[in-house]
Amino acid sequence: MKKIGFLSFGHWSPSPNSGTRSAGDALLQSIDLAVAAEELGADGAYFRVHHFARQLASPFPLLAAAGAKTKRIELGTAVIDMRYENPLYMAEDAGAADLIVGGRLQLGISRGSPEQVIDGWRYFGFQPEEGKTEQDMARQHAEVFLEVLKGQGFAQPNPRPMFPNPPGMLRLEPHSEGLRERIWWGAASDATAIWAAKMGMYLQSSTLKFDESGKPFHIQQAEQIRAYRAAWAEAGHTRAPRVSVSRSIFALVSDEDRLYFGAGRPEEDQFGYIEPEKRAVFGRGYTGEPDQLIEELRKDEAIAEADTLLLTVPNQLGVEYNAHVIESILKYVAPALGWR
Repeated sequence: MKKIGFLSFGHWSPSPNSGTRSAGDALLQSIDLAVAAEELGADGAYFRVHHFARQLASPFPLLAAAGAKTKRIELGTAVIDMRYENPLYMAEDAGAADLIVGGRLQLGISRGSPEQVIDGWRYFGFQPEEGKTEQDMARQHAEVFLEVLKGQGFAQPNPRPMFPNPPGMLRLEPHSEGLRERIWWGAASDATAIWAAKMGMYLQSSTLKFDESGKPFHIQQAEQIRAYRAAWAEAGHTRAPRVSVSRSIFALVSDEDRLYFGAGRPEEDQFGYIEPEKRAVFGRGYTGEPDQLIEELRKDEAIAEADTLLLTVPNQLGVEYNAHVIESILKYVAPALGWR
């Protein structure tokens, strides 16, 4: 059995060919898709966070609104770029959103990816300390965030406060018990996956990974997951780890599917550079008739290793069509693979 959710980048464009023409469209349709996915029996609604782009950017209002309209589905991010975040303010936002949704948040965080502008985090008021990198800054922000989510007091109370204080040092409020244990780290390398395990974070591994061996993407990703699980066990955490992978999977079950995705183009891994001197491998997508998909997906070692699968959706094709994409996997593919 696997948890199956969707992952949306929330793209929007004023193009007449787009079904999502404004930021408002992207946000409201994201909420509607979360509702539809829950009704179909999916397990998660996850959203990407990109700054300075015509995409979703501010996750907590969206997560809270989606949570207010749903009852069961997990609500998460994949991922929040911690280079841009004030970890204390983020902890307050996350705590409030988690309380609104009844403890269903699954927050994916990371050091982020190349953005739309150069060093965009500088515009948010952040810069690495002397001798540190932006990656170091992201991990430092993450460590502070994880610490304050524990709910322990750390701030000296005012001896003459406006309102009465509880005894002792004060913590951030609102605090949501258990949220600290539902934080995920988006890892692009084996080393950061191992670090995430040591920190007690779950693992998110996307359709991109730094190339560390030249092997096919799904094999490198499966090796990353196994290294993460070994590090988790070595760290001695008492709860079970979780691992998600994301994939573009489209079952061709209607004429509309074949019109959009049935061009028959070859699907294979791609190797390239997303940063200077950082070679990456981009995982293939899967498109085909259900029987074909089932046979191909059986061979994906990383999906087999993961407990959660996030289906990337073409959100600009509209809520109804994206709900159909999710339903097609749940109905025609997942049962045959033992995911359901």
